[in-house]
Amino acid sequence: MSNRQAIKRRNRIIGNLIRGARERAHFTLSSCAEVLGISPARFTAYEEGAELISLPELELLGRYLGSPLYTLRRESLDDEDAEEKLPVPQLFLSLRHRIVGIRLQQARVQTGHTQEELAELLEHPISTIVAYEHGEQSIPLAELELVARTLVLPMDFFLDFDSEVGKWHRAQLDFERFIELPFEIREFILRPINRSYLELAMKLAGMPAGALRRIAEGLLEITY
Repeated sequence: MSNRQAIKRRNRIIGNLIRGARERAHFTLSSCAEVLGISPARFTAYEEGAELISLPELELLGRYLGSPLYTLRRESLDDEDAEEKLPVPQLFLSLRHRIVGIRLQQARVQTGHTQEELAELLEHPISTIVAYEHGEQSIPLAELELVARTLVLPMDFFLDFDSEVGKWHRAQLDFERFIELPFEIREFILRPINRSYLELAMKLAGMPAGALRRIAEGLLEITY
């Protein structure tokens, strides 16, 4: 299977994920299209995998639907004010496309890859790679995932954790990590009386090894 075939297959999966999240949230095609500043016909093409959605668009859509789509999971937290907190799509997406492009260029240079190599990987002309890196053209999510794997980078490198949309997604990830903890640990964390122990653990975690060793030695002297 060629890279282009793999990207098309991956994009169909992403489209099914988008449709499933939209239907579970009971949102219309038109409302989702409006959030992204595109036509309903183009949004339909996203769901069908006929057109490639970008990571910034998926981030914004996930925030609107209340579903962290890039995690490829169905769980999410409820937020009645989700729509009210959404940014202007044109401004948000334009900025995010530029940031993703800058990070793409940074990762490519740091890993010693050329624009020609990425063009060959994605089966695009070099001008498209240049447009991606300058934020002049949005890189489809499926292509970005392929690039990340090739450069041996986690997708987190490209994710937005700074804007209000990004902070919401981070909260979803934090919650998912929290519920994956053993029950006993979750119970300990949630008890207000244990807050001082958690704060102490955080301070100890930030101390150099030498200082921790001296504390341990002092405790041993007290004990014995």
